[in-house]
Parts: sequence; C-alpha cells; structure tokens
Amino acid sequence: MSAKTKFIFVTGGVTSSLGKGIISASLAKLLQARGFKVGIQKFDPYINIDPGTLNPYEHGECFVTEDGAETDLDLGHYERFLNEPTSQANNVTTGRIYQTVIDKERRGDYLGSTVQVIPHITDEIKYRIKLIGKKHNYDFVITEIGGTVGDIESLPYIESVRQLKWEMGSDCLVVHLTLVPYLAAAGELKTKPTQHSVKMLLEQGVQPDIIVCRTEHHLNDNIRDKIARFCNVLPSSVVESIDAKSIYDVPILMRNEMLDSEVLKLTQTPVTKEANIEEWEEFLFKLKNPIETIQIALVGKYVELQDAYKSILESFVHAGAQNQAKIVVNMVHSEQINDQNVADMLGKYKGILVAPGFGERGIEGKIVAVRFARENKIPFLGICLGMQCAVIEFARNVLNLKDAHSTEFRPNTPFPVIDIMENQKKISGLGGTMRLGAYPCEILKDTLAYDAYGKEQITERHRHRYEFNNDYLSRFTEAGMVPTGINTKDDLIEIVEVKDHPYFVGVQFHPEYKSTVATPHPVFMSFVRAIKKYQ
Repeated sequence: MSAKTKFIFVTGGVTSSLGKGIISASLAKLLQARGFKVGIQKFDPYINIDPGTLNPYEHGECFVTEDGAETDLDLGHYERFLNEPTSQANNVTTGRIYQTVIDKERRGDYLGSTVQVIPHITDEIKYRIKLIGKKHNYDFVITEIGGTVGDIESLPYIESVRQLKWEMGSDCLVVHLTLVPYLAAAGELKTKPTQHSVKMLLEQGVQPDIIVCRTEHHLNDNIRDKIARFCNVLPSSVVESIDAKSIYDVPILMRNEMLDSEVLKLTQTPVTKEANIEEWEEFLFKLKNPIETIQIALVGKYVELQDAYKSILESFVHAGAQNQAKIVVNMVHSEQINDQNVADMLGKYKGILVAPGFGERGIEGKIVAVRFARENKIPFLGICLGMQCAVIEFARNVLNLKDAHSTEFRPNTPFPVIDIMENQKKISGLGGTMRLGAYPCEILKDTLAYDAYGKEQITERHRHRYEFNNDYLSRFTEAGMVPTGINTKDDLIEIVEVKDHPYFVGVQFHPEYKSTVATPHPVFMSFVRAIKKYQ
C-alpha cells in the first residue's frame, strides 16, 4: 500500500436510506475529477455471505461485478459515477468476515488462542478495508459502512474505524451522514436528531470529522454553527445535502458545498488541481433539457420496488440523455397481463422491455407481452429471463410447439427450448450455482447487435443458470429468430434477434450492469434510437 493512501469512512445515523452510497460516489467522483486515484467499497453488516440469495423485496437489485461477485446495489452507483469496474473486494459482509475468521480458527491459524470480536474480527475488517488500497495503490479509499450508528450488527465496524483513526491520524477521516428534519408544525429545521446520532458515535469512540446533513430545506448559518458547536467539528465541516431531483445532481451540490476541499484540507493532502467535471455537467444539461419524451413499458414482477430494477432504470437515464430524450419507464406487473387485456395495458407504449428475474410467478404475462411486441412491431428488448421468454413465445406461436417452456418452470416440458447447463445439473442449492460475471461473446456482422456495438468481440456480465437449448437452433433460425451473439468457447447463445421487425432483441446477459454516465450501454442506446425512429 502506498504511504500516501488516505482512508475515508462514510457512516450514517438517524435513519437508513439517507443516501450514503450516493454521497460516497459523489465524493469519489470529485476527488477523481481532481486527478486522484480513488477506490470505493461497501461493508454490509448483515450475516449473509453476499446478496445473491436475498429477495429483491429485502435488498433491491443484486449487482454483479466483472469477476462474478453478487454485491450490493450501491456498487452500481460507484461504477456509474466513476466509470470504473468494481470487484468482489469492493463489497464485504459480516458473513464473509466471520466465515474467514472461523476458517482460520479451524486451520489453527490462531495457535489455540480464544477467538474474539476484538481483536480477531476487527483485525479481519481492518485487513479488508486496507486490501484494495494495497492492491491498486489508490490515493483515497472510501469505505461506506452499511446500516446506521447504534445498530448492534454495526458495532465491530465502528470499532474498526475507531482503531484505524487512532493508528492513522490525519490519513483517516470520518464523514457522518445524518438527517436534519423539518417540522412543519413548528416551521423549523431540527438539529437534535443529528446531535444524538453524533453523541452515539462518540460513545463508540469515533469523532466524525465532517457532518453531511440530509435536509429538505437549506441550512442557515445559525444551524450550521449549532451543529458544529455541539458535534465538535469546524463550521466548514458541516455540509448541506439538500434533496435533489436526480442522484446525478449530488456531485455538483457537494462541489458547491466544498466537500472535496474540506476532505483535502483535513487529510492534509496538497491540492494539485481543481475538479474538472465539464463532461458531467454536459450530461446533466442533456438530462434536464430533452427534446422529446418517450413512454416505454418495463414488464416485470417486482414493479412495486424501483430498486429491484435500479441498473435498468439508470441505463435508460444514461441512454436517454445521450439521445436527448426523456425516457419515462412505466412499471407494468407481468402477473396482471393476459391475452384479453394486453392491448389495453401495453398498446400505448412505444417500446417494451421484459425484465430479468427468477421464479415462475408472472412468467405467462411476460410471454404474452413478448407476443404483443413481436406481432405489433413494437421495439422490444428482453434481458436474461426476458430473452428466455422471447424464445419460449417464439417456439409456441411461430414454431407451433404449444407446450414449449423452460425446464426451470416445467421440468417435464416436451419442448425444453430453455434448459439447464450440463455442468450445472449435478449442483444443488442456490448460492454460487450460476453463470456469474463477465463472459466473451462474438457478434455477427449485419445485425442489430453489431450496429449497436460496432465490433465483433465483446464481454458482458451474466447472472443465470438456464440457457437457450441448441437442439432447437436450426428450427428457430429457419423461422426467423436468429442467434446474433454467441459464446463460441462454450457454444452458448447470448443474443437473439427476430427478422422482419423494427427492433426485436433478446440478450442472455445483463447490459444494465455496465452502463455508466460516461459510457451509456450500446444495447440501451440502440433500443432508445429504435424507439425514437419508431415513434
């Protein structure tokens, strides 16, 4: 690890969902824009090894990294803001920490000593915190601590932060995000929740250096001075984080509040240059000044929960801004779609996306939606399970294989057009049994896929177990659904397209994981362009 590596911790108090991930990503973006090399990671206090088997209703989207790690959705924000891939090392859970320590104890690494939270668990946490700094030689490592101060499960992390502050001095800094609520009846902002949150952090031995105040109304100087006085920080270290219309406004707001300048001052880091975020501001201008509005339908089964499709929604923000269009994504519950009402539910939309997911619930509605898009020549994109639904629909209604299905849902289907991979058939249990992470794909020329990517060799991230069944490939191709992207190493179909259609594409991978502000994903870009043309 470079001697100059500085460690910044972002903790939260009062309530969850204040936006620690966005503040962390925004600070990282500003430091990166000043020419610093910045790493960012999240430590989650839950005991699951990773979010891979967590219900989306519990945890929102599971974000997949290049190396196949199933991680917290905040890593998606890190990648979208910084335009740099994350890895397994960027998301650590309590489950992984304890599993590592227990494995060491079983091997005898601790030479028979009593294994305890301090020092063994905290030492493992500290080791993991320092690991990416050592590996990548970062100038700054920003570590977001999940949960809120005062949670029992967060105590080992806060203790680890306390130890690191003691060990590192000014090379270590704590940013604490709290809520300053507005009481309408009193007509004023209240600082007491912030004071109590900082008091709780102090009781655990950690003095925050910067306090970021999430608020609906602007903080005046009196409130800033009051928070500074009662929380032992400089007035310049009280930073306002006012509610923003878009998460992409937050880096600009933090720059205006001089959060990055305060970090550099407190860590005694020489300022080499000012932050250059002209490209970000250009993106924001396009985002806020669209020429047209496009209504599309996202057909899925977690539509009550926006976070379940977080990366897809953000990918449309990126592609929309680049195409100077505001993409309005309307969530349509696949369980409510049937042959009788599909025209009423989907007929008004200019594009239809059938979303990824797991489990049989809502499958038939997705298949009906695919048929409606195909037969009515509406631009269509199917992602992962959405692509598989497109294959099943085509088999049933074009190839006339009426009972065609995926063996995931109908193990005894006579026409298993989607089937499990041979090397997965002997594996039981859910965790770690899928094709995960980046895999290569070869794209055929003169196809929609090639028009999108402009090259023949790509890699994309996956999260699934079932595949297109190549036994049926010739029948599909002859009937007009052709494979246009292939994993030649394992002979797996990655992209399918339907001929004689303005835009009908199904992808087995998850393009949404690689879309960023700086580089919107080619698949979403081409889908939006097709909708604009169709509209």
